[in-house]
Amino acid sequence: MFKSRKAGRDDAWEGTVTHKSRGMLDGSNMYHFVKVRLTDGETMKVRISHRLWKEISVDDRIVKRPGADPARE
Repeated sequence: MFKSRKAGRDDAWEGTVTHKSRGMLDGSNMYHFVKVRLTDGETMKVRISHRLWKEISVDDRIVKRPGADPARE
C-alpha cells in the first residue's frame, strides 16, 4: 500500500506550488498531488482535491488553515 499524504484537519501551512502530479496508486482511484515549498523553505508533497488540482498551477500560492481544506490564495 501507500502512505496517504492527505492534509490533516488540524494542519496549518502555506507555500508555493512547485510541481503537480497525479496517479492511480491503488489501481482504481486517481489521486492528485502537489509539491509545496513552505514559507520556511521546507518542501512537502500533499494530496489535494481534483477541483483544486485543476484550478492551480505551478508558482500559485496555496494555504491550509486548521479545520479547512487546502485552498488557492
